[in-house]
Amino acid sequence: MVSPAAWLQLMQLASPALPVGGFSYSEGLEAAVDSGRVVDEAQARAWLLDQLRLGLARADLPACAAATRAWHDGDIQRIQVLNDWVLQTRESRELRQQAEQMGRSLVEWLRNKAEADPRLAQLAALKPAPSWPISFALAAAQTGAPLREAMLAHAFGWAENMVAAAVKAVPLGQSAGQRILEALAEAIPGCVDAALAMGDEDRQAFTPMLAILSAQHEEQYSRLFRS
Repeated sequence: MVSPAAWLQLMQLASPALPVGGFSYSEGLEAAVDSGRVVDEAQARAWLLDQLRLGLARADLPACAAATRAWHDGDIQRIQVLNDWVLQTRESRELRQQAEQMGRSLVEWLRNKAEADPRLAQLAALKPAPSWPISFALAAAQTGAPLREAMLAHAFGWAENMVAAAVKAVPLGQSAGQRILEALAEAIPGCVDAALAMGDEDRQAFTPMLAILSAQHEEQYSRLFRS
């Protein structure tokens, strides 16, 4: 069972209002729009569902889940290994910068929220920087919520930010954005379950077209988003 307090904390972590800057990234979607690959609601929906299943569900979600377990166990060596994996598998400069910036920003927010937690100093000390999935894992561990619910919150927070990016970049209307969010929400539980069952040897970060578009976005003439 999830306590009301834990549910509300997870809702806060999933909110676009969390001061970590997630709203400022499109994770390659803006480049997909610029190249003509995503021009309407149907294509935006298909793009984000693919990114959820082929990217988030195979990389960040299992890494975040493993890190949440490690924070509960006090296994800082495993935390460092997972953080290294996250940063080493970012497929472009801007995607790595996003992971580092959002991770550091969450550290600062956690300092205001739970400064007494000794694990926070361990998170802040990760080299070269604490990444977003590993920082979120500590925040999730602090809520005391079950792991599955924490990962649902992590995935839904990603979905809300990406839908907001699609609404601005394609552009789409708010109703179209909500339809896409509903489709993502329907797919998220299955993706979370797959991520929770994934071992280290199955975790992967391999999205070649996204990597190409992200690299192109770094030099894109006109941009709304930082990735």
